[in-house]
Amino acid sequence: MTDPLFNPIKINTLELSNRIYLPAMHLGMAKEFEVTDQIVNFYAQRAKGGAGMICVGYATVDELSGNTQNIGAHADRFIPGLTRLASAIKENGSLAAVQINHAGRYNFSFFLDGKQPVAPSAIASRMTKETPKAMTIEEIKQTVNSFATAAVRVQKAGFDAVEVLSGTGYLISEFLSPLTNQRSDEYGGSLENRMRFGLEILAAIREKVGPLFPLIVRMNGNDFMPGGNPREELIEYAKALAKGGVDALCINVGWHEARVPQIVAQVPRGAFAYLARGIKEVVDIPVIASHRINDPKEAREVIQEGYCDMVAMGRSLIADPMLPQKARQGKEDQIVHCIACAQGCFDNLFKLKHVECLCNPLAGYEQEESLPVTSCKKVLVVGGGAAGMTAALTAFRRGHSVTLYESSHRLGGQLHLAAAPPGRQEFAQLARDLETQMRVLKIPVVLNTLVDKGLIEAMAPDVVLLATGAKPLLPPIPGLELPHVVDAWDVLENKVDTGRRVAIIGGGAVGVETALFLAEKGTLSADILKFLFVNKAETPETLFEMATKGSKQICVIEMMDRVGKDIGKSTKWGMMQDLGRFGVTTITSGRVTKIIETGIEYAQTPGEETPGASPGGATQQIEVDTVVVAAGSASHNPLEQIVKQMGLAFQVIGDAGKVGTAFDAVHAGYRAARDI
Repeated sequence: MTDPLFNPIKINTLELSNRIYLPAMHLGMAKEFEVTDQIVNFYAQRAKGGAGMICVGYATVDELSGNTQNIGAHADRFIPGLTRLASAIKENGSLAAVQINHAGRYNFSFFLDGKQPVAPSAIASRMTKETPKAMTIEEIKQTVNSFATAAVRVQKAGFDAVEVLSGTGYLISEFLSPLTNQRSDEYGGSLENRMRFGLEILAAIREKVGPLFPLIVRMNGNDFMPGGNPREELIEYAKALAKGGVDALCINVGWHEARVPQIVAQVPRGAFAYLARGIKEVVDIPVIASHRINDPKEAREVIQEGYCDMVAMGRSLIADPMLPQKARQGKEDQIVHCIACAQGCFDNLFKLKHVECLCNPLAGYEQEESLPVTSCKKVLVVGGGAAGMTAALTAFRRGHSVTLYESSHRLGGQLHLAAAPPGRQEFAQLARDLETQMRVLKIPVVLNTLVDKGLIEAMAPDVVLLATGAKPLLPPIPGLELPHVVDAWDVLENKVDTGRRVAIIGGGAVGVETALFLAEKGTLSADILKFLFVNKAETPETLFEMATKGSKQICVIEMMDRVGKDIGKSTKWGMMQDLGRFGVTTITSGRVTKIIETGIEYAQTPGEETPGASPGGATQQIEVDTVVVAAGSASHNPLEQIVKQMGLAFQVIGDAGKVGTAFDAVHAGYRAARDI
């Protein structure tokens, strides 16, 4: 039986060698719209990995359509850079496409030198907090032409196809949606009128590029916007696109403003493939499914079961550019999976930084890939968490002799803690992936062993990398010794029991994750919910309550003015949403003054009281059965002074040096080993 992932497929007359499509992702790597060496190196590496087609972008169609970190396609001066990028992708084995787009009301006047963004109607964007200018008929016609001329530039640059972004809340989908299109002319009102702008763009492109140049549209299968396009309208739009000469459809989900998680680990793998199936059933052109397909197993399954013809694997190929090649060679166990943390790819964009990756420290730095060393050194790595394993792998690959020691019974460290809360299980996947890499490379690993001076002397290493991690921080609160006080790490590892009423001291990432972990206790499982739903045993409203109402009453107390300050922007809003859904109470600007046998005492900063609380500064009590301490972490670094005294070269990495995120740990481990 042939592997469905590696069966060829045609888009128009173009034959792709496999069904893996790298969709366009904003990388933040362009400079003044120009293609940079960084972009070329990034995509060349993914082409070497064997993706059937790589789509870059998005690329701009006019001066209002994006910002200077986007690839430019709105002027002829950008053709040489585009040509260089197309050549790099094709010379390394993949076919190449460019996605062109106009941000519409999702653009910021800040990026437009103060100019007002444009849209079908002057309706403010919740994302930008700005109100756009409603486009005139003349501006609409000009924009249609701008898309077409940008597509011609893509064709002239040597790309194999062009893709038009017609979803995600950008300009074309703004015309399509009744939520953002309140026009009364031929571009507004009925679905036929609201489709007109997008269809005119596609018709203009087809006229300019000819009948044989592949034309792909990326569109929403569901926009998840109340008052937006119902699925039935989007299916009709897909039918109109296919009838109008589009050669393939890539189906994505949601607008940036939508309150349904789309890319984070909370989303089950392949959760949105059903949207591609709904469209595949009504069109006769290839349909590409996307979002959270990060493993060849899920990719094959959605193709085999008729959900789609191809799969878009974007962040999956940021995490492991060689994923297609490994799948083809039967080495799938060696894939480093995207864990949908969004810490380096999406969160970076909010900071105007280029894309990086927690799982792959070389993402965005392909040109810096370390050369083999000329002098092999004996390297001792102490600690088998994310930092330690990354350091060991990097040092070994560069040619050093490496041994790793871990004090516990397993590798992975705090990745296992991070994986405990609901929707965070992918962090355990990273622990498994790193451990697999260690095993494949046969790097010696010694578990259940504390490293001391004697062991270091016996090993006589040239370099010691200290990745001993962190320990829970215990705040100076009277009553910590009471029997109903437990640590958040022990809760997440199921080492302790908790009562019905729980107070969590600390509203940072660990406190929020612990609250959500406990909030799931007593809710119905997915299997039970499906059984009850399919058999119509309960109403959807009752099932929702059973899915979100657990057996515990949970209160989170945070000293700062809001909870979750150290959680990444991409994941934070969803976690805050879940705190509300699961009925978790939060108290901000609250300082726990004492733990008592019946609960806790706390005081709030004047002026920051929780509604209904006592006047500012007054001590209040909460009766609880269990108090969970989630006050943060402190570096655990017992060996630094020892190796200093021994005169050994060393580096302290990860939480052992400074408490941070898993992203920080992986990148610190990589840099430390790179610099040996």
